[in-house]
Amino acid sequence: MLVASTALLTLSAAFPAVAAEKPDDDKAKPPGKMSEIGGARLGQAGTQVNTGPGVPKLPKKLTGRSWIVADAENGDVLAAHNAHWKLPPASTMKMLFADTVLPKLPKDEKHLVTDEELAGVGAGSSLVGVKEDQTYTVHDLWLGVFLSSGNDAVHVLSAMNGGIDRTVADMNARAEELQALDTHVVSPDGYDAKGQLSSAYDLTLIARSGMQDKDFREYCATVSAEFPGEKKKGKKREHFGIQNTNRLLTGAYGMERYEGIAGVKNGNTTNAGATFTGVAERGGRVLLVTVMNPDGKESNAVYQETARLFDWGFQAAEKAEPVGTLVPPLSAVPATGDASGAPDEGAAGGAPAPAGGGKAQAAAAGGSDGVGTALAVAGASLVMLGAGVYVVNRRRPLPGQGTRGRRR
Repeated sequence: MLVASTALLTLSAAFPAVAAEKPDDDKAKPPGKMSEIGGARLGQAGTQVNTGPGVPKLPKKLTGRSWIVADAENGDVLAAHNAHWKLPPASTMKMLFADTVLPKLPKDEKHLVTDEELAGVGAGSSLVGVKEDQTYTVHDLWLGVFLSSGNDAVHVLSAMNGGIDRTVADMNARAEELQALDTHVVSPDGYDAKGQLSSAYDLTLIARSGMQDKDFREYCATVSAEFPGEKKKGKKREHFGIQNTNRLLTGAYGMERYEGIAGVKNGNTTNAGATFTGVAERGGRVLLVTVMNPDGKESNAVYQETARLFDWGFQAAEKAEPVGTLVPPLSAVPATGDASGAPDEGAAGGAPAPAGGGKAQAAAAGGSDGVGTALAVAGASLVMLGAGVYVVNRRRPLPGQGTRGRRR
C-alpha cells in the first residue's frame, strides 16, 4: 500500500568537470567564472536578487554554498546564490537517473535480481533491501529509489537499462539535452566519485523535467509504501514498510512537514554534504528550491534553509524581478531561438527574457488547452495538475521530444 502526501497540490498551467572540494574545506570558494546559461547574473558569484518596493529581504540564515529559488512554471529565477557552482550532488543525482531511465521501463515488468547487479553498490550506500535471486517489479524498484534512496535499486534498474556504463552515458546525454551543462555523471546513484558534479541550477532544471512525468510525480510525493521482502520456500512473501527520506514531506526527525510540498529528492554524502531539491505549491504558484551543502551547524540545515527560501519565494514572487531563467530543453528551443537564455538587453533591470515560457511560446509549441486534470496518487489524496507546454503535467510532448522511448 502506498501513502501519498496528504496536501492538495494545485499546479496551474503556463509552466569540463572539475575536482570537487570537500564540504569541510572552509576556504572553498566558487570559481571566478561560471556558466551564464539562464542569464549573465547566474554566472556571477554571490547572491543575486533584485530588491525593490515590497520585495521582502532574503532570510538571514542561509549557509548553503549554492542555492536557487525558481518559478516551476514560467521559469523565472527569483533569487540565486552561486547558481552554477559545480559541486557534488549526492543522491539528488537520482533525479536525473529517474528522468532518464523511468520512461523506458514498464512499471509492471518483473526482474530476477542477480549477484552481479548488486556487486558494484558502494560501501556505506543507502539501501532499500533488494536481494539477489529475488524477483521485483519495476514499480517496486522505483519506490526503493525515491523513498529509500536505494543505491541497490538504482544498480538493478541500471542493469535493466543495459548496464551502468550505458546508463551513465544516457544520463550525460540527457543532461546535455536539458542544458544542464554543469552536470557530469560518473555513478548513476550519486555515490561519491571523482568528477561527479552538478549545480543548484542544473538540479532545478532536472527536477522541473522529471515533474513532467506522472509516475515521477507520484513516486516523489509518496510518503510511505510496502516493499517486498525475501520469498522463502513454502511461505507467502512478506513485505516491510519504507518511508520517504525527504523530511519536508514526512515531517520526520524533528522537521515539520512543509505546507504544499510534493517532492523532490534529498541527498547526503561525505563530499557533497547535504543537498536537496524540493517543489511546493501555494495559492496556485509552484516553486522549485535547491540548496547544496549548508554548513551543517543547524539541525536539518538543508531542510530548514529550503523552507525559508520557499517562504521567501512565495512572498516575493509577485514583486521581485527575476535575475535569470530556467532554460527549456534543446528540443523545445525553436531553430532561431537562443538556447542559452542570454539576457535581453531591452529587459527591465537587465533580467533575461524568459526562454520557452509564456502564452506565445505555448501557442508556438502546439501546447494543450490549459484544462487541468486530476491524478489520484496511490489511492490517497488528489494531486491537481495543470496542462501546458512545459509544466508539471504537460499533456503533449514538446516539439522534437516525442515520447522519449516510453514503453507502457
